Amino acid sequence: MDIHKNPMLTPRHHQILKLLDQGGSQSLTALAGALGVSGETVRRDLAALQDRGLIQRSHGRAALTGDGGEAPFARRMREQAAEKRALAAALAATIRDGDAVMMDTGTTTSLLARALGDHRRLTIVTNSSDIARALATRNGNRVYMAGGELRPDSGAAFGRSAIDFVRPFAVTHAIVSAGAADANGIMDQALEEAEFARTVLSCGERRIVATDATKFGRRGLVQVCGWAEVTHLATDRPPPGPVAAALQAASVALILPPAS
Repeated sequence: MDIHKNPMLTPRHHQILKLLDQGGSQSLTALAGALGVSGETVRRDLAALQDRGLIQRSHGRAALTGDGGEAPFARRMREQAAEKRALAAALAATIRDGDAVMMDTGTTTSLLARALGDHRRLTIVTNSSDIARALATRNGNRVYMAGGELRPDSGAAFGRSAIDFVRPFAVTHAIVSAGAADANGIMDQALEEAEFARTVLSCGERRIVATDATKFGRRGLVQVCGWAEVTHLATDRPPPGPVAAALQAASVALILPPAS
């Protein structure tokens, strides 16, 4: 049965399922704001939906059953899209024509590739087929893509062959996305993605983490690196106190969109 037509659910239950289906994993606060109800009301609704096996909850967030961890790539491209585009534009402005750039796969780095669309003569190294397609065969760019089996979700290559391919490169800008960030550094949910991101950072003169502010305070399964191994953080708004203090202690420079 289509969960959005389940007669056992209330109209607000259907609204919650629709929001999670369209936007992926969301916080309790975001759901309460979208529905115009209190946090306690949303908690009761989520408990009812979880009892029916339609959603799962973790650390103040909810997702449709089967969407645990990171949501599918296409869905994540819609999450925080305006914020990600803003930080991508700010980061792209620090990259010059002719520069060498290495990027891992991620929605933020995919949006960065689009923000680099008017740059010329870039050398791009990536494991993402989406980034490669966005920047290849245009403006005199050279694109090198890591090989290996492509993930059906993101179209990205991981594993030893991908790591061995990118390791010899020395680039000006090594840019990775992050699934989570706190005062100790950045994390990811998957071991292979964390290993690849760690390798990317080791190849750059500028070692840049690009992530929207919703990732601050989250915990991931695998540590990628501490802030001492990063030179720049590109994000859409200033990080919270503990993260800001850790960045200052590690001399990490912030890249932020212009104040609106």
